[in-house]
Amino acid sequence: MKDFKQSKEALNKELEQFISILDELLPRYSLLLRKKQISKEELTELGEVEHYLIEVNAKITAIKNMLEQDLFGHSLDIYYKLKEKAKNGDAVAKAKLDRMRDSFEESIKGGMLYNWN
Repeated sequence: MKDFKQSKEALNKELEQFISILDELLPRYSLLLRKKQISKEELTELGEVEHYLIEVNAKITAIKNMLEQDLFGHSLDIYYKLKEKAKNGDAVAKAKLDRMRDSFEESIKGGMLYNWN
């Protein structure tokens, strides 16, 4: 558990730093974007910043997709393995499956998950 706490603290620190840097970069980008008269240097800067922000957005999307797929995939894998064990009469698996179903139902009702059906 100690490793998780260290990882969590490190990730939170990195995310806060990332947000802080974006908070500095985005207003400058917005200012350059709205300028009516823009110098050649500012136009170059605008292009570089915009290109970089597109790259950052793609990386954020990749991270988001990875998290969603990994979390969802692991949950489904566990769910179907428990379901199979419960079908075969495993009472512990049945209890875990019921708790998992209850948790999914709460998540759906709470708006944390989308029900695509």
